[in-house]
Amino acid sequence: RVSLDMMSVQANTGPSWEDKNTTAFWRGRDSRKERLELVKLSRKYPEIIDAAFTNFFFFKHDESLYGPIVKHISFFDFFKYKYQINIDGTVAAYRLPYLLAGNSVVLKQDSIYYEHFYNELQPWKHYIPFKSDLSDLLEKLQWAKEHDEEAKNIAKSGQEFARNNLMGDHVFCYYFKLFQEYASLQVSEPKVRDGMEKVQQPDDDLFPCTCHRKKVQ
Repeated sequence: RVSLDMMSVQANTGPSWEDKNTTAFWRGRDSRKERLELVKLSRKYPEIIDAAFTNFFFFKHDESLYGPIVKHISFFDFFKYKYQINIDGTVAAYRLPYLLAGNSVVLKQDSIYYEHFYNELQPWKHYIPFKSDLSDLLEKLQWAKEHDEEAKNIAKSGQEFARNNLMGDHVFCYYFKLFQEYASLQVSEPKVRDGMEKVQQPDDDLFPCTCHRKKVQ
């Protein structure tokens, strides 16, 4: 297993598009009912979907139905596969930025959950959407196989989106502006209490930023 960061993912995107395995791929734990359904689909259509659990926690009583668990594989090895399935866990799946940064096409479940960048993501431009109950997932995979060049372009657009919006400096700027806005809503002046220690902040040059933020003294 590896510690993920956007730079290392971009350097390990697997084979070229034409040489990738055309089976849709997913690994993860049992943190949502729809993930159980995905594994069931994989059992029924193993030539289309390769999905399996690496850990059971929420549905341990169903392990005999959806197991056995499989070994973890390097996230970089995900990109040996052309189609990446992104499906929610307890909340929005944190892996989405990393999947987008690769050069496989992402199929993303419709979701009530979101992260700060979701409002800029566009279905059919950055990813292929499928219904939250997975009822059209096979249909969307078939579309991708029949429209290979379009799927390749979606993968490329998703990768460009990740590179232009989800790198470390972009996330740093987002949180800076978030806390600035949060601070503006405070109704009382923060106080330094006994026992508190000042945490020395890194120089701004550590993360060059183009968001034109104002320095706070």
